[in-house]
Amino acid sequence: MNRPGAICVYSSSSNAVPKIFFDAAEELGELLAQRKIVLVYGGANVGLMGALARSVHRHGGRVIGVIPRFMREREIAYEAADELIATETMRERKEEMEKRADAFIALPGGFGTLEEILEVLTLRQLGRHSKPIAFLDTANFYRPLVAMFEHLYENKFAKPDYRRFYHIAETPADALEYFTNHNAEPPVSK
Repeated sequence: MNRPGAICVYSSSSNAVPKIFFDAAEELGELLAQRKIVLVYGGANVGLMGALARSVHRHGGRVIGVIPRFMREREIAYEAADELIATETMRERKEEMEKRADAFIALPGGFGTLEEILEVLTLRQLGRHSKPIAFLDTANFYRPLVAMFEHLYENKFAKPDYRRFYHIAETPADALEYFTNHNAEPPVSK
């Protein structure tokens, strides 16, 4: 793949999560800016989302936020984004983010983060794209999900070959290195 031009990052909008997760978001933002990779994300100024966007900007990078109008009206949008796109629905938001991204990272997050990253993983499984996907496993956050994936493979609900469609990254640098060295693999027949 070489270096992606834009990476979509899914993450928490909660300000209540432990500091270690904010540190990882800020580190990722710094690395994106240093490598001149555009951040595409959910457009909020709160939680890990806000920390990530501010870090990208603090280090001279470019930020594209995509936020539904109803969320922007709650005044949680990162209005300083280089480009802030307001959509009518959450589905339009996801579509816009997916379209603009060359790769996807899931920072730790809640139901929304899981829904978003699992959708792009499902689309990868179905052969709708060949973009790389990484889970940033800060403080072993995604280990229970990875164990669930293994449970799916063991019980034949998913093919073990699907493991090659995602990477469990220990650090932000590890995720970006994976993207740089990623070679798109053909879809596996369901």
